[in-house]
Amino acid sequence: MHLIDGTKIAKGIQDQIAQAISHLTHRKPGLAFVLVGSNPASQSYIRMKKKRCSEVGILSFDCELPDSITETQLLAEIDKLNKNPAVDGILVQLPLPEPINTLNIVSSVDPSKDVDGFHPINVGKMLIGENDGFLPCTPHGVQVLLTQAQIPIHGKHVVIVGRSNIVGKPLAAILMQKAPHANATVTIAHSHSENLAEICRSADILIAAMGKPQFIKKEMVRKGAVVVDVGINRIKGPSGEASIVGDVDFDHVAPLCSHITPVPGGVGPMTIAILLSNTLLSFQRRLS
Repeated sequence: MHLIDGTKIAKGIQDQIAQAISHLTHRKPGLAFVLVGSNPASQSYIRMKKKRCSEVGILSFDCELPDSITETQLLAEIDKLNKNPAVDGILVQLPLPEPINTLNIVSSVDPSKDVDGFHPINVGKMLIGENDGFLPCTPHGVQVLLTQAQIPIHGKHVVIVGRSNIVGKPLAAILMQKAPHANATVTIAHSHSENLAEICRSADILIAAMGKPQFIKKEMVRKGAVVVDVGINRIKGPSGEASIVGDVDFDHVAPLCSHITPVPGGVGPMTIAILLSNTLLSFQRRLS
């Protein structure tokens, strides 16, 4: 069993980004963080992303807003960022508080600054295989992770358990493209799939992205499969201590696999590396 070290692969990508930015003389790329309310998990994610920005030389712009903000006011704030020439990327930290309509907000971001890859225009470009948009960070991070770990995707059967708009659906669209590092036969499964264990066992590459702690058991994995765990779940142990686990029952599944990603240290660092990469790409497109 080989452990796929997402932290190491992400560090390699970040080093390349830092190198590219170190040669810039005119201005540095800029990434705006829009945070509504005081959700501790959201605050923690943004701190981590800003730290990585600072390490590679990307400027951070803070747009921290109270959860009492109206949708109209939030749209006005995003419009300012759309028009700001120093901002190359805009990240709206989800989830947004009720009753704000998430789709309205995501759709208001200038698609050329949508480094999260959630704008309907970028989602459409991803689906039809156009490469002038932005791919969403976690799904593209999984593709890059597999590629860097030298795991063949071409012609393989990929089973994705989970059908969210953030991971499952876009990852299926990316891996089924007639393109390098893709060309897979993709099956999307979920909690309502009949014979779920049987479907999972048919996978050359099994990707767990349903947000249920340790849901994938050893009976669901065939010997020699590659397993990618996208889940990040906080659970409490018997004595009340909190720990982070994935969607895969790692200790029991790992011995069966040819390759597996750990949690933490697998897909998580790749998500941020792709965010930085998309921001640099947006900057380079603006420059040209």
